[in-house]
Amino acid sequence: MPHPAAAMLRSPSSLVRLSRRLQLHLLRPGNPRLPSPPLSARPRFLSSSPPSSSPPPDVVTYDLFTDTLGPIAAAPPSASSSGSDSEAPAETEGWGVYDPVAGRIVMRGTPPPTPSSPDSDSNDEEVDEEKGRPRLRKASGSWSAMAVPRRAAGKAGKQRASFRCSNCKEGQSQWWGICPNCRAVGTLDEYAPGAEGARAEVGTTEGSHHAAHSWIPQKSKGMLPQSLEDVNKGFDQAEWRIPLTGMFGMEISRVLGGGIVPGSLILVGGDPGVGKSSLMLQVASNVLEGFKAEESSPIVYVSGEESIEQIGNRASRMGITSKNLYLYSGTDIEDILDKIQTLSPRALIIDSIQTVYVTSFAGSAGNLTQVKECTSALLRFAKMTNIPVFLIGHVTKTGDIAGPRLLEHIVDVVLYMEGERCSSHRLLRSVKNRFGSTDELGVFEMSEFGLQAVLNPSEMFLTDHDSDSEILAGLAVAVILDGSRAFAIEVQALCVSGTFGIAQAVGIPSKRADVLISVLMKQAGLKLQNNTIFINVVSGFNLTETAGDLAIVASVCSSFLEFPIPNDVAFIGEVGLGGELRTVPRMDKRVMAIAKLGYKKCVVPKTSEKSLKPLELDIEILPCSNLKQVINTIFRPQE
Repeated sequence: MPHPAAAMLRSPSSLVRLSRRLQLHLLRPGNPRLPSPPLSARPRFLSSSPPSSSPPPDVVTYDLFTDTLGPIAAAPPSASSSGSDSEAPAETEGWGVYDPVAGRIVMRGTPPPTPSSPDSDSNDEEVDEEKGRPRLRKASGSWSAMAVPRRAAGKAGKQRASFRCSNCKEGQSQWWGICPNCRAVGTLDEYAPGAEGARAEVGTTEGSHHAAHSWIPQKSKGMLPQSLEDVNKGFDQAEWRIPLTGMFGMEISRVLGGGIVPGSLILVGGDPGVGKSSLMLQVASNVLEGFKAEESSPIVYVSGEESIEQIGNRASRMGITSKNLYLYSGTDIEDILDKIQTLSPRALIIDSIQTVYVTSFAGSAGNLTQVKECTSALLRFAKMTNIPVFLIGHVTKTGDIAGPRLLEHIVDVVLYMEGERCSSHRLLRSVKNRFGSTDELGVFEMSEFGLQAVLNPSEMFLTDHDSDSEILAGLAVAVILDGSRAFAIEVQALCVSGTFGIAQAVGIPSKRADVLISVLMKQAGLKLQNNTIFINVVSGFNLTETAGDLAIVASVCSSFLEFPIPNDVAFIGEVGLGGELRTVPRMDKRVMAIAKLGYKKCVVPKTSEKSLKPLELDIEILPCSNLKQVINTIFRPQE
């Protein structure tokens, strides 16, 4: 028969339940078992030292067998207690907590500090004697300390684990047996940010990386807000930008707004094979040619896609032999910044941003996180060192720069390089420019020795024809603006009678072509119902400006009437639904551009005649109010 006291013993599981009931019992309001006065609001820790002979009245103990609370029993006097107070052990030598599973008190180290009392000296509030209300003490440290990201206490501050595939280096938020990216089995390993970055700085905040190298001057710590007058005092805008020389440099400067701004971050995008790398090599060579050899700092060209031998082969083919142009092949941002430190370059070129990475962040090069963090690191590098950085970016199948849209918001300038594979001409267009206009356009021609600037861009859209040529029927010249430059382009039309079909347009929005053909049938009286009309813009140019409406309707009339248009006539104007001609912006610039090309006549809307008279150009202006006047003016027998 078991001992009667054995029934009073509790199993470990029952002790856990008993501990929970005890917590709920103590927290229940109006508990009749709580002694009076109630328990102290300040917690007391069980000391490892012998208890005193007279315990405080607010300290209680829990009896495991009777399930009740009671006062601590007075300890019997001992010989050691008769000693002096100085020899008695301190009350905070150790503290213990009750472990319900083990059924005993487990000793710990020094107890955590208790919160200070309201009357302690560490209170942050002071009383304003003059106004009689509390005031806050002045916070110690700078304001920037409040913006430093800190890890919160408890579970909320626990760092979230991430995983990275050892095969494809792609990061995942949770563990999978099979990598969702490369479908490899058992390759996901837990990844700790900064574990691989052995060169990372000590003491940096969580998530930071190599962007703030010790050799980069920390200007933000010593800088103070300055007035606009102090900033611009003694500042020369003409000498601020890095100049570019020659015809090639003039085209680049036109797009950038006057030259390269120190400390700017420039992104260049374009289709594969359009010539982005060749453009950057020529820009680097042009910048070095503008300075004396002994005074010029080097320019570093970093490629993550090609070896330095491949880059050198292209430079030799293009005739670039500058000794201050340094080449480097690497993909680690930290390694790149370390290697160029001793060179103190004048400019840095990264080819491309989708091939570099930061070791402090998970994921392979080119994913959204890596592209964003690499761009942010290079932006801080450019602003701190005042060194311009050029980034070459890949594009998607839709023509947009690959990566997050945030990439285009971070950089200062976004340039797009356009060109058809079947054409040797290249257009450099500015989409975003914090230092100039976005209306500028650079025109180049790809040759054996690289990109060459086109002196007269209108020649690429025009062809030479004899005045008595039969192919002039259905051909008209329109004058359009792209940015601040005027271009003369040819519009062709072909009307095939005896067949019924809709208009087919190439280089013109189809809806716009349908509207103009309907206006010709209604307002000009042309019988185009039984004709299939084809409209084409030569050289693959997309005509979206309304200033080309008059040239489109003139080419359709020429093909339908089989009446060739003289090759010295140009057309400028917009066509309304009522057949009226409307003026377009910057008529004077368009007429001046067409006059320099040798054209003798120009058909314009009647409303713009007065603004063109003061120009006194060597060209005859033919003002017209509607389509009927245009037909009567152009398509009439020569006298």
